[in-house]
Amino acid sequence: MDNKWTAMVVIALGRGDGLRFRDLRAVVEGISAKVLTETLRDLERDGIVARHEYAEMPPRVEYELTALGRTLHVPLQALGRWAEEHTAEVLAAREAYDAGGP
Repeated sequence: MDNKWTAMVVIALGRGDGLRFRDLRAVVEGISAKVLTETLRDLERDGIVARHEYAEMPPRVEYELTALGRTLHVPLQALGRWAEEHTAEVLAAREAYDAGGP
């Protein structure tokens, strides 16, 4: 897992059966198409994400977590909940640190 977007992509894919690229990009706010493409390729290479191409017109591609990816979703989801629950404390600590004191 090489970039900050990896966890967000895994969490997003763990919420459903499979997502198309544009739907995944809408869920992971702020990610560029280039970075999403790179992240999905890295996750596919690592065995975390599966890419499914459907022979339809127009062509359809969906991404979903593999069995290995689903094992990663649980701890990442817990980390996301922790971050949501403690955002105010983290921001207060940053502010205190930046002001020059603990």
